Amino acid sequence: MVRQHFDHVAHWVFDLDNTLYPPEVRLFDQIEGRMTSFVMEALGVDRAEAGRLRHRYWQEYGTTLAGLMEVHGIPPERYLREVHEIDFSVLPPAPDLAARLAELPGRRIVYTNGSAPYAERVLAARGLEGLFDAVFGVEHAGFEPKPRRTAFERVFAAAGVETPRAAMFEDDPRNLAAPHAMGMRTVHVAPERHAAEHIHHHTDDLTGFLAQVI
Repeated sequence: MVRQHFDHVAHWVFDLDNTLYPPEVRLFDQIEGRMTSFVMEALGVDRAEAGRLRHRYWQEYGTTLAGLMEVHGIPPERYLREVHEIDFSVLPPAPDLAARLAELPGRRIVYTNGSAPYAERVLAARGLEGLFDAVFGVEHAGFEPKPRRTAFERVFAAAGVETPRAAMFEDDPRNLAAPHAMGMRTVHVAPERHAAEHIHHHTDDLTGFLAQVI
């Protein structure tokens, strides 16, 4: 049974994008488009080169922003503000997910590589506002991104997360390696299964999965 693996959990940490909303709404497509436009303007390159750099920096540095900061010295504040100016109306309310989250024992936390204000807007659109004890963005990690362990350590210290009594829910399998190493229960939330030693569970239905652990 799934439930027995979560009996010890008192800290529930959730990623945001493609985790607390289904990837088929394609919200992140809007963000990626704005990222590409930002890179074009900031670096003076064409769209093809901007798209290549955006993907390369995501692979090598964890996020496009981290690459822009480290390679080009781009300040993060304007980037985060501009790439998150998107249409949130595509997000459907999630009353069933809200009910399952409300039933989780202990503390509930959102931790995203986006900004906290952006996360709050997503939660509001999904009808999930008020269900979390804290919302942390990349700014709370000193703009260091997941999957870097130091980013997790900063946020978890600020949040008071006791990692041996915690679970992490993420769509990006890379971002579960550090939580696993820190003693957390790890859940990969994605349409396709990714087999790795640092992933304990997989689900393509977060609401259904949470119903099994309560």
